[in-house]
This record gives sequence, structure tokens and C-alpha cells, in this order.
Amino acid sequence: MSNITRWNPVNEFEDLMNRYNRMFGLTRSGGEREGRDLFSRSDWAPAVDIKETPEAFTIEAELPGMSREDVKVTVHEGVLSIQGERKSEEESNDKKHHRIERFYGSFLRRFTLPENVDENSVKANFKDGMLTLTLQKAEPKEPKAIEVDVQ
Repeated sequence: MSNITRWNPVNEFEDLMNRYNRMFGLTRSGGEREGRDLFSRSDWAPAVDIKETPEAFTIEAELPGMSREDVKVTVHEGVLSIQGERKSEEESNDKKHHRIERFYGSFLRRFTLPENVDENSVKANFKDGMLTLTLQKAEPKEPKAIEVDVQ
């Protein structure tokens, strides 16, 4: 089985602290979002399912409340990136918010592609807040033997 993404415990801890802070309306000391560049994390991260068949990998990302214009998918040097931004509602004086649990802001998810993926075959479909990416598998490259002339 090929690795799609590498687990980083520091990122998990940072994400947990950000969720805790947002839940209680706290910001980091020293101003809004100070230290963000230290871990270069997004405001939130959409939930993702990754599936594999003999022919392809499928990545499904939940992006409720977003349109396809809000999302950008790129592949560069073996890394698939999904990025975008979910904008919050405009503040108005006649509304009083009692609870806000949905996450807003920018996000970025990156996945290292296995060697057996054809980077040029990525297809994307966006429907009902669900982004579905299909990545076709490439034929395995035959190992190439190089004969060395011994002198």
C-alpha cells in the first residue's frame, strides 16, 4: 500500500489548539494569528476520504457551502494540493449570533502522490459540496538495468 500523506504530530497538536481557541473565541497572544507561519496551518481543514481501486485513487473532500469557483486543485512535483476559502456571512446589526460552530476562512490540504499515479490524469468533479478527485494509476515503470564497464 502506498502512502498518500505523512502524519505530523506537531500539526495535529496545532490544529487541536486552534480549534480550542476558536471554540472559546480566543486569539493567540501578541495579536491576531501570530505564530501562524510557524506551523503554516490553514484556518480549517475539510474532511477527506481516500479510496483505492486497482485502476485509480479517489479523493473525496467535504466542502459544504462552497462552490467550485472557491476551490483550486493543483498537482506539482508529485504533490496534490486542494485549496480554497469559505467566506463567513456578513455581519449585520439585526442578527444576534448565539453559536457559531462552522469553520470559515482559507484551507490548504496537500497529499504526496504515490509513484504509480499518472499526474496528467487527475479529474475533478464538484457536486453538492463534495469535491471528488480521480487519479488514474500509471503502468509501473520497469526497472532499468545499466551495464557498467569494469576496467
